[in-house]
Amino acid sequence: MMRKALLMIAIPLLASPTLAQEDGAPAPFTIVETGQRFENLFEAVDAIGDAQATIRIAPGTYRQCAVQERGEITYRAAIPGQVIFERTTCEGKAALVLRGRAATVDGIVFRNLRVADDNGAGIRLEKGDLDVFKAMFLDSQQGILSANDPAGSIRVEDSTFSGLGYCPDGGSCAHSIYIGRYGALSVVNSRFERGTGGHYVKSRAARVEIAGSSFDDTRGHQTNYMIDLPSGAVGSIRGNTFVQGRDKENYSALVAVAAEERDNPSDGLVVADNRASIAPGVDRATTFVVDWSGERIVLATNRLGTGLTAFKRQ
Repeated sequence: MMRKALLMIAIPLLASPTLAQEDGAPAPFTIVETGQRFENLFEAVDAIGDAQATIRIAPGTYRQCAVQERGEITYRAAIPGQVIFERTTCEGKAALVLRGRAATVDGIVFRNLRVADDNGAGIRLEKGDLDVFKAMFLDSQQGILSANDPAGSIRVEDSTFSGLGYCPDGGSCAHSIYIGRYGALSVVNSRFERGTGGHYVKSRAARVEIAGSSFDDTRGHQTNYMIDLPSGAVGSIRGNTFVQGRDKENYSALVAVAAEERDNPSDGLVVADNRASIAPGVDRATTFVVDWSGERIVLATNRLGTGLTAFKRQ
């Protein structure tokens, strides 16, 4: 069984009143495969242990969190967008701290998550694979933050990241998505907007696919790159829309490759079929892709607005 002591060090796991918990209503967390119901998310996670199962979550706003140590668990909103986890983190990290074999998060909203080290996230992924579908990450220090797992993969699809990021003077920054040394990251058909510091996507994954997504920085505050691949990467950035806003901590590039180190190969990274512009009323010159890797970056059929140069090598 999972060690509950790891979970109980969090803020007390008490749900705020919800429709699912009115007098006589069934407990809100159901293990689909067994029909078991629980009042607290951590109890459902503990009951699954090392197995593979789905937790269906009734509509409501919950001040709860959980740590997944083992197994393969799907956390699924019974009605997408009507399950909200807010203001409560486990281990001073996130609403969901994941270090099992794999996890799927489907239709859940995470909002107003903050911790003392400025990395408060909806999801903290410490190992294993992760799939995220139709989720929202709102008004927190970070949306998704991962550790390192070179054998693991992360997929984010049809999700929204809004009001995220933090970059104090002299401190390390938080970002909308911040991925460590993972094997692969895929971000598809997702929206990034209204950043509050740092980058919208920062990833040290060896391979990336960022496609069909929008990066709207028009209401961003002290933001940096739209996509930062600080260690380099192969793969593709294709079919996205970028708008760089006025209030920037750094406006020198929209996409940065290997700006910190060259740990991953970048030869053949494709940046194609994107649309990029500077917000109306902002008069500046900047560069769409800036590369520090020195390797072959393939740019093709990107549509760039006034003030944008396609490519620069540093």
